[in-house]
Amino acid sequence: MFLRNERSIKEFMSYYPVVSVLVFLHLALWFIIDFLQLPIGESLYQWGAGSNYLINQGEWWRLITPIFLHAGLMHALFNSFSLVLFGPALEQMLGKTKFVLAYVGAGFIGDLGTYLLGPDSFWYTHVGASGAIFGLFGIYIFMVVFRKHLIDQANSQIVVTIFVIGLVMTFVRSNINIYAHIFGFIGGFAIAPLVLTKARAYSPWRNRRDYDPNDTSIKFDPNRWKKRRMPAQLKKNIFWIIFGVLVLLGLISRFLR
Repeated sequence: MFLRNERSIKEFMSYYPVVSVLVFLHLALWFIIDFLQLPIGESLYQWGAGSNYLINQGEWWRLITPIFLHAGLMHALFNSFSLVLFGPALEQMLGKTKFVLAYVGAGFIGDLGTYLLGPDSFWYTHVGASGAIFGLFGIYIFMVVFRKHLIDQANSQIVVTIFVIGLVMTFVRSNINIYAHIFGFIGGFAIAPLVLTKARAYSPWRNRRDYDPNDTSIKFDPNRWKKRRMPAQLKKNIFWIIFGVLVLLGLISRFLR
């Protein structure tokens, strides 16, 4: 579920359009706001950043817009990388509409929890998709507990391990919106029974054009083991290599602060 086997970025985007659009929004907004530092970027940030004080003044859209904004490149990359890892399987299982509802719904509940129970947030702004991403973990944990037929044991162990690590880091790291993480997870867990209706277990073959849902035979790609030239392989995956290196550097820099 969490190992990417798409043969190109174009293929990934065609299989998982919602995840692709969300990642594009993260990086595009960072590019406009932080890199180019355009006036419109500053306006977007001021208009969309989470602020309990301004929400209290009636700007209720700030319970959703912080999901798409980030505090710097590494913040945007880390959340985008997490979304690329854990979002595709759920997008396939739930379908595009339910996935959007689950993602935005969990992010909304995370920001609502921040508004209701985070009094300090009246004096600073908060941004980031981590509450929504914790919502995805909430759906996965619901599957681990109540929908075991949708997730195998190996992937269950991966989900639980990474969730526990993320939960520990939520309380250990500084400058973390704890309320968004906790309530985002609660929101995803609560939404799970609604969006998992008629869901099927993830299959890496289902997105293929020649996929037959009634064919239970083992799928095999005859070209899978053909030798490929290293330069061509590197060229095809250069985006993911650079993306992974940047995320790794971001994680290292965050731990060294």
